[in-house]
Amino acid sequence: MSRYWTESVHSLVPYVPGEQPQMDDMVKLNTNENPYEPSPKVLAAIHAAANEGLRKYPDPKGQLLKQTVASFHGLQPGQVFLGNSSDEVLAHTFRALLKHDRPLLFPDITYSFYPVWCRLFDIDYRTVPLRGDFSIAIADFKQDNGGIIFANPNAPTGMALRTADIEELLQLHANSVLVVDEAYADFSDQSAIKLIDKYPNLLVVQTLSKSHSLAGLRVGFAFGDTDLIAGLERVKNSFHPYALDNLALAGAIAAYEDIEYYAETRNRVITTREASIKNLQDLNFDVLPSAANFLLCKHKDVPAVELFAALRTYNIIVRHFDAPRINDYIRISIGTDQQMQRLFDALTEIIAR
Repeated sequence: MSRYWTESVHSLVPYVPGEQPQMDDMVKLNTNENPYEPSPKVLAAIHAAANEGLRKYPDPKGQLLKQTVASFHGLQPGQVFLGNSSDEVLAHTFRALLKHDRPLLFPDITYSFYPVWCRLFDIDYRTVPLRGDFSIAIADFKQDNGGIIFANPNAPTGMALRTADIEELLQLHANSVLVVDEAYADFSDQSAIKLIDKYPNLLVVQTLSKSHSLAGLRVGFAFGDTDLIAGLERVKNSFHPYALDNLALAGAIAAYEDIEYYAETRNRVITTREASIKNLQDLNFDVLPSAANFLLCKHKDVPAVELFAALRTYNIIVRHFDAPRINDYIRISIGTDQQMQRLFDALTEIIAR
């Protein structure tokens, strides 16, 4: 502990990101990255943007990207916010929209960055337990609050809430902001974006990291009423006006424009996900229903911590959360068919032992 730190820094418990091992022949199924390379059109756009124009600052408003994204989703550019990853977008959201006298509500099992931001920004919060089957109970959110946030599909469970349930929450809490974190929504069959024009208290956050194979580019979005977006802009422009560089802007535009490549890789991930559920069940795993690009599962006989450690000896890395209610589970990102087969072969040997 440094004596030069501020008091608030001493009390912080930072978010712990998934491990990024630097090993050859590693099957990396721990951080929900897309197993397929980015669109060739994205790589070409980034290459073309790497020119003498880098001596200039990027467009702080990202107008061309906003117009592209707004057109794709049937919105207006003023309903789109840009950030350096959805994590930055969410951090601005906590600061701009979720710090109130009443507590912020979110599930007890969800994205573990939420309580970190609450501590960082001194936001009072209350966790709402998921049901025994790990689903969100709308009735449990019928309580006084200064805002609600949850991931949909949820992380790390992968389970999704119906759009009709989200609409019910919006109607119940018209005076609170409801933030739907849709980092994995492209792997499901629904998005709350279609509700934005109807509910001024809805903010939807998305990213290009998962579905567009661009975790390394760090591009995130928020979609909502122009009043909510204006609040986010005030915070961003008080912190980091030039959030996206020229390469990120060019790559993100190309990603949104290459709809065919996005659809192809998305569908491949979904197909592999469904086949993987069956393969895991055949190996005596209980697998939660998933609408994301990962699976949360537990074996009926072998403890999760043992599976996690044993898989590393096969150069396969998955995620294990040493947390209440889910410490018997491992989370497996969906890889290529070849990577998943290597996982299943290893699990077969481990379980047989």
